[in-house]
Amino acid sequence: MEKTKKRYIETIGRRKTATARVRITEASKASYLINDKELAAYFPTAELQKIVTDPFKITEKAYSVSVHVKGSGIHSQAEAVRHGISRGLVKEDESDKTKLKQEGFLKRDPRSKERRKFGLKKARKAPQWSKR
Repeated sequence: MEKTKKRYIETIGRRKTATARVRITEASKASYLINDKELAAYFPTAELQKIVTDPFKITEKAYSVSVHVKGSGIHSQAEAVRHGISRGLVKEDESDKTKLKQEGFLKRDPRSKERRKFGLKKARKAPQWSKR
């Protein structure tokens, strides 16, 4: 007896300190499972849901998506998931690369928090200066 389990494509998406391990499987209609929760339960706002689903709207394809995401805040996690999904779509079909690249979904956003320096209160904020 043979198992007919569908193969998945696994990719990693990152943003700030958020890391998303994304698994994409072919499906007839789109479904999202993020940290064992539905899309609307994990990302409650419409803006965050749009960020996650944008790559599928551009490529006009439907896949089943399973994600394990950790680190950073909820917005960065949504962008990390988008990055991972976009990478997976390119792995599946190279012709989608130009569309996703034009939208900027394949670029790893390098902006992150700057480290605190010795003698300062924050990365650049100095203690209050007094003359005497």
